[in-house]
Amino acid sequence: MNLSDLKPGEHGKITKMGAIGPLKRRLMDMGVLVGEKVKVEKIAPLGDPIEVTIKNYNLSLRKKEAEGIEVEVIK
Repeated sequence: MNLSDLKPGEHGKITKMGAIGPLKRRLMDMGVLVGEKVKVEKIAPLGDPIEVTIKNYNLSLRKKEAEGIEVEVIK
C-alpha cells in the first residue's frame, strides 16, 4: 500500500522508499525514513497535496511523491 492510498486519520509505518535521486534525498532530509510512523491529516479536494504528520510536524507532499512511499497500515 502506498502513502497516497491512506485516508485522512489513518496511521501507517513506512516500509520502503521508492523515490530515487534528488527526490529521495529531499524526503529523507525532511524525516521521511523507513520505520517512521506517519498519519494522514487531510487530503486536498482534488487529491493533491496530501498533508501528513511525521515526527510531530506537518508535511505536505504531492500525490506523485506519496505514491513512491510504501506503508504498512497501523490500526
